[in-house]
Amino acid sequence: MKHLIAPSLLSADFANLQRDIEMINNSEADWFHVDVMDGVFVPNISFGFPVITAAKKYAKKPFDVHLMIVNPERYVQEFANAGANIITVHYEACVHLHRVVQQIKTTGCKAGVAINPHTPVNLLKDILVDLDLVLVMSVNPGFGGQQFIPQTLNKVRELKQMANQIRPELIIEVDGGVGISNIGSLIEAGANAFVAGNAIFAAPDPVRMIADLKQVEVGTQHS
Repeated sequence: MKHLIAPSLLSADFANLQRDIEMINNSEADWFHVDVMDGVFVPNISFGFPVITAAKKYAKKPFDVHLMIVNPERYVQEFANAGANIITVHYEACVHLHRVVQQIKTTGCKAGVAINPHTPVNLLKDILVDLDLVLVMSVNPGFGGQQFIPQTLNKVRELKQMANQIRPELIIEVDGGVGISNIGSLIEAGANAFVAGNAIFAAPDPVRMIADLKQVEVGTQHS
């Protein structure tokens, strides 16, 4: 499978959100990545239901919704109603993770689980068979523009090895500090979906940057 690019709307210009959505529509991007933060699980607050519902009216690509919130089970159905196609919850935020994953599936959305930089991959072994996606955080969640954590490469390799045995079709997504300089190494490690925020929206030509990220091959390195 060709790797997927999911521009993060957290890095978009909120005063010109429709313009940025149309830019992504007209690019080679595969998904919209939507970070939902509650100010409790992470020290920031972002999108709510009205913004997601409004953005969905203009978006022509799937919504990859990443819930960085406590008690996500309270809102799963509402995010599905607002337009989510994929709903990812944090391992660290769910006491009954299997139950939440099944709840996501009942909405018709794909189910993902995210892990923070300090969370070992092997903790997902017993839930992996039920997942469509695992999101490996390569920065501490809460803010854009952070530096990529190099240990992420080892985590992706370990997850890919585990997925090959349990869930070969698993999408392995990486979020945080992803750009043209490290995406090739991440593909080589086994990741096949990438969230990119600043790398895209701070670029002189965001559409060209999306195309460049999409065209990177295994092991490609850029300066």
